[in-house]
Amino acid sequence: MEFRQHYSGSTGNLYTIDYNGEKLLIEAGVTIDRIRKATNFSLHEYCGCLITHEHKDHCKAVMDIAMAGVQVYTSEGTMVTMNKGKCLPYVRIEALRAFSIGSFTILPFEIEHDAQEPLGFLIQAGKDKLLFATDTYFVRYRFPGLTQIAIECNWSEESLSGDIDKAHEDRLRRSHLSLERLKKMLSANDLSNVREIHLLHVSRSNGNKDMFIDEIETLTGIPVYCVDEKRGWR
Repeated sequence: MEFRQHYSGSTGNLYTIDYNGEKLLIEAGVTIDRIRKATNFSLHEYCGCLITHEHKDHCKAVMDIAMAGVQVYTSEGTMVTMNKGKCLPYVRIEALRAFSIGSFTILPFEIEHDAQEPLGFLIQAGKDKLLFATDTYFVRYRFPGLTQIAIECNWSEESLSGDIDKAHEDRLRRSHLSLERLKKMLSANDLSNVREIHLLHVSRSNGNKDMFIDEIETLTGIPVYCVDEKRGWR
């Protein structure tokens, strides 16, 4: 199972999964033109799009995605808030109720964010098992048998700006995963089969990609990847 970050952060999020030619989108938080380009103008090859929550950097192009024929999967709380009276077809999914899309078996789970019924996803295909969690200040579950992890690392105590607005700091602490909490989460899980970790949604002003990569690689001994729109991948 190949996981790719295309866009990640407060300006927009888009991720894809490919398992033997079966493809999924996760999030649609950039323009449809960017999504088409990122998917090599082959949206018809995607069997679904998972949306975690209703904030625009995660669902900006969800109507365009649906109109392009890609089935949208999200929670009722997300759809009600995101929809705002528009008629958008979607498949309602619920936390801790597994469902299938082609070869993918997906278990949604609750995350902790200032949104209506936000979700993370445990996605399995064949022998691969991917944990996807972003925009959450805490992960309450343990996940056995993981082979890949794609998870938020938004800020750290060290990189948090000293002059940050108090209201903004409070929201970060209540809505986004810090380096310190991520370390505790990883230490609480069995990582023996994990072959790669992707760091998502790193804050431009209160995060440090290079430091976060080094810290997580040192902790786990696993290759860590993080998208950087200006400098590419590391």
